[in-house]
Amino acid sequence: MSRVGKAPIELPKGVSVDIDGSTVAVKGPKGALTRTLHPEMVIAIEDGVMRVTRPTDSRQHRSLHGLTRALLNNMVTGVSAGFTRVLQIEGVGYRAEMDGKTLVLYVGYSHPVRFAPERDIAYNVEERGRKVTISGSDKEFVGEVAARVRKTRPPEPYKGKGIRYDNEVVRRKAGKTGKV
Repeated sequence: MSRVGKAPIELPKGVSVDIDGSTVAVKGPKGALTRTLHPEMVIAIEDGVMRVTRPTDSRQHRSLHGLTRALLNNMVTGVSAGFTRVLQIEGVGYRAEMDGKTLVLYVGYSHPVRFAPERDIAYNVEERGRKVTISGSDKEFVGEVAARVRKTRPPEPYKGKGIRYDNEVVRRKAGKTGKV
């Protein structure tokens, strides 16, 4: 039995789940998410607890069991608490600022790079334009937007300049002369 798949999903107060065949809709204080899951996975709700069971012990059903439970748990967590990704900006003259709800990055190009908020994504800039927080209810989409922002100027290994995740460690390289 899958250790991830057999764990129950607690439904917090204010979160409602609607199951229509293989489509699951979750609504909560932070928004609403809908996802179509594999039709053979069995999803049941009893006493404020959601459980996922698999029909057989075949290899495909075993792999889908944990995946389905993890996707549902991310949906429930997203609409109740939300997800955030934090990006750090390193480099002389590199900074971020907000223009209304749009994130504007100044990262060494001849023009500022703008990111308009999509779906339920919210940007926040802190620490004099050196820290950007991206938040939303869909974990997958928050990570995708954070990756797109990071891609505008990924960290380089010689001086460490660029945009990096908050917990990312950039391995530094010695330059031509071997100085560190």
